[in-house]
Amino acid sequence: MRYVTRLLVAVVLVLGSLASPALAGDKDPLFIGLSSDQSQRVGHVLHFSGLQMARGHSLTIWLNESGIFLASKKYSKKHSAQQKTLAELMSKGATVLICQYCMKQLDVKESDLLPGFVIGNPELLGGAIFKDNTKTLSW
Repeated sequence: MRYVTRLLVAVVLVLGSLASPALAGDKDPLFIGLSSDQSQRVGHVLHFSGLQMARGHSLTIWLNESGIFLASKKYSKKHSAQQKTLAELMSKGATVLICQYCMKQLDVKESDLLPGFVIGNPELLGGAIFKDNTKTLSW
């Protein structure tokens, strides 16, 4: 029985060493879908986003569901810190897209949006999501 166990362990180790790990390339684009305006979650994703941008990854954040409130002037009192961080990320080259469908459902008008935020469409979203080597995360 010991022989069989040792043989299985050896096989697993050999096969495991042959598999290549899935790692992000040095400059792979990052696409993050953010569907919340909950302060702790948003703070986490924005911190993570900033760290990845500093490592050279281009960044697209897609605000959808209640995440769209982060782009609205109507919610500046509640989300001023997050809006400041998003503006800083955009000033460094991040793109922040807003879900057009969610805007209609949650009564956020284009005139409510703060500067720099872009209303998404299929071409913009598809271009960001399906760009070669893009890594995606959902928060």
